[in-house]
Amino acid sequence: MIPSDHFVRFYNEVFKFLDSREESALRKYWLEISKHQERHCLQLFKKKGLDGIVEYWTHIAESENCDMDIEKFEDHVAIRMNKCPSLSKVLDNDAEAFERYCDHCPGWVIPLIEKTGMKCEYDIMDRKTPRCELKISQKKLLLH
Repeated sequence: MIPSDHFVRFYNEVFKFLDSREESALRKYWLEISKHQERHCLQLFKKKGLDGIVEYWTHIAESENCDMDIEKFEDHVAIRMNKCPSLSKVLDNDAEAFERYCDHCPGWVIPLIEKTGMKCEYDIMDRKTPRCELKISQKKLLLH
């Protein structure tokens, strides 16, 4: 298995390569990652809703040693990544970080969340600072 510090460097270079190809190549790659992630969490999210979101990201926080805060509210979950280990490793690298490296998370997360009927809003605050926030909420149906 490839160590995580090597994996994120590999990812960074793959993103650069795909971005240099056709315009949609990188987006297609992120959508493929999203499809693969369905095996890990789609049913959990569909079955448990916001509780499944908390369960999954709590596991990610522990397994990937993430400095993140997860808050569950009645109608949404707020996740605040205080120090992203992935971007941190890319920035602590001799190869230049891909300018849109952070886009890979919403690139796979948002399509997956939308398949559950929920909504995800992502805030990438600064692409050179390993911090972001996301809010996942139940979609409200508007009846006329």
